[in-house]
Amino acid sequence: MSDAEAPIGVFDSGVGGLTVFRAIRRRLPEESLIYLGDTARVPYGSKSGAAVTRYALACAGILLKQDVKLLVVACNTASAHALDALRDELDVPVLGVIEPGARLAVERTRTGTVGVIGTVSTIRSAAYQDALMALAPGLRVHAKACPLFVPLADEGWTDGGIPEAIARAYLDELKELGIDTLVLGCTHYPLLKPVIREVMGPEVELVDSAETTAAVVEGVLEGIGLAAPSGNIPSFQYKVTDSPEAFADVGARFLGHPIDSVEWVDF
Repeated sequence: MSDAEAPIGVFDSGVGGLTVFRAIRRRLPEESLIYLGDTARVPYGSKSGAAVTRYALACAGILLKQDVKLLVVACNTASAHALDALRDELDVPVLGVIEPGARLAVERTRTGTVGVIGTVSTIRSAAYQDALMALAPGLRVHAKACPLFVPLADEGWTDGGIPEAIARAYLDELKELGIDTLVLGCTHYPLLKPVIREVMGPEVELVDSAETTAAVVEGVLEGIGLAAPSGNIPSFQYKVTDSPEAFADVGARFLGHPIDSVEWVDF
């Protein structure tokens, strides 16, 4: 296998990063992909930055053993806390999901008032806030942690009265602040787009970093000459650190199709 035919590694604390995996697969259909969900340690969003960094380095180690040519940190919390450590330690390009999402939000906002929602750890890190302000210093940024959104997505409770009530409890404050763009700062949150859109209204642009991250992956691979050759037949692998069966069941909702095989791995 040539370097260009080597797979792209994608990891997250659980299944949420499959939204990024799916976007890369759609945009780059000739690229092989390996997904690692650290389901034994999920959620990262309630962990300390130091713990998240340790977990992220361990996940990267597993994927490097598969000779990946590029690593995508498809987890907002790990992108917030561990990206610098990963780039210092690894010899392959490492991409996170925060900067692509921030760039898209800056492009989309009309009034310069942007909201960010994410896990407690991501919001507390201020990674999105810092990225947005670095790109547009005059921006008004309002952030809100929405920790119950992750279990709702995992359980498939993505519409109906309960998710809507929870969404209103979290999001009414941001709506009152007059944001015109809302960054979905967790890879689980795209599954809740319909209820979030219902609460925020059609005038608020929802920014999902998955598609933008896929575009960045394409640009990086082309820039370093490692894009898969035309006609390459891709392979797709799924690995987890806990129950493969549970991952396959929930992951099918994120991908929109069944997952045939999931491998258990241990650190």
